[in-house]
Amino acid sequence: MSEAEQKRRPFRALVIDDDKEMRLSLAHLLEAAGWRCELLSGPPQVEQKINQWQPDVILSDVRMPNGSGLDLLHLDQQTPPIVLISAHGDIPMAVEAMRAGAYSFLEKPFDPQRLLRILNNAAERHRLTQNTQRLQERLAKLSGIDRVLLGQSPQLQTVREQIIDFSSTPAPVLISGETGTGKELVARAIHDLSDRADQPFIAMNCATFEASSFERMVFGVQNESLGTFMQAEGGTLFLDEVASLSPDIQAKLLRAIEHREITPIGSDKPQSVDVRIVSASNENLDDAIAAGRFREDLFYRLSTVVIDLPNLRSRRDDIVLLMQHFLAHYAALYETTVPELDAEEIATLLAHDWPGNVRELRNVAERRVLSARRGGGSISTSMRLENDMGNVPETLREAVASFERSLIAKAIQTHQGRMDAVAEALGIGRRTLNEKIVKLNLDKSELL
Repeated sequence: MSEAEQKRRPFRALVIDDDKEMRLSLAHLLEAAGWRCELLSGPPQVEQKINQWQPDVILSDVRMPNGSGLDLLHLDQQTPPIVLISAHGDIPMAVEAMRAGAYSFLEKPFDPQRLLRILNNAAERHRLTQNTQRLQERLAKLSGIDRVLLGQSPQLQTVREQIIDFSSTPAPVLISGETGTGKELVARAIHDLSDRADQPFIAMNCATFEASSFERMVFGVQNESLGTFMQAEGGTLFLDEVASLSPDIQAKLLRAIEHREITPIGSDKPQSVDVRIVSASNENLDDAIAAGRFREDLFYRLSTVVIDLPNLRSRRDDIVLLMQHFLAHYAALYETTVPELDAEEIATLLAHDWPGNVRELRNVAERRVLSARRGGGSISTSMRLENDMGNVPETLREAVASFERSLIAKAIQTHQGRMDAVAEALGIGRRTLNEKIVKLNLDKSELL
């Protein structure tokens, strides 16, 4: 049921009273106010009725021949808010009821309008709680999101709550975090939980853009190709590594975001676009602004709300939990048993600073499983790529390719995907670098 349908659905009350006339009188009052009611003469069938009917609130008398309304406060299952009424009420009983978890307590005779206000507030609170739980369940099932959000630290809880909160708004979101913390996965979670979920999610790696090709790729060509803005129409456009954009590109992007329109190459007529902008950076944009490398006005356009992803070394209590999770995942993938970690391996995990964050830990877990599959291995050896004997080349050509792959991958990570800087650091031309990336089957998105 959609949130809109949920809001339109009348509130449901489960009314419990052994006095038939009182039950009918309460039902008449509630139904006249637009509620739907189910009536019971006592507590014995309450749990079954809750499962079947899913009421938003329970309205119950306290003293009944076949049970007490106070007993409802101790049901094993999660119950909706409980409002108690009694003709024999006194202060000690009310205090006991509220301490046990009652939403409210009223004495008979009661003011009908006050009762309706209390029931409406209780039902609205219950609906809100249910909606939040549904969002959390949906979030937990998102493909790949466990790689980022698995953990029990307060930082992770904050991120989960922010994703749920921000997904329901159209505001631009800026995600900041070190390499490997999962910025794109968080961006996809925000999209998947939003009302744009059935529309496209288009990711742009800004580190790969050059000024000469930016407009063609982003704004498109009239009657020839759609740019990424139009590809993301109605959905979400994810701008990854925005700090790497040149000043010229930043100015063009700012105009498109401010005016919500683009002009394809070859056209003299602007086209309006409806996209939600989510951006990410592993560089502190405040520092980039201070250094004159990033426009302050673009920053404000992108950062209406901000999510800061914690690095792994700041939540060490989650490291072993994450490793166990990935070990189980890769053991199932490679059809082998899950390796058991000894005290020395756990100490090694906790002593490491994890500069590559969750992505690095996941790769170590995979190598640990592959080593265990061959009958050996440890966390410390899995951390050293060169000691993974399964990847030792058998020929000189393979050794050279392995060395080049490692060297280029490290340069891409060091220079945060800025390919001109990577080529310069390696002492080769940009074209040669591109050819080697293709030949060596390197996936730059996996490295950043």
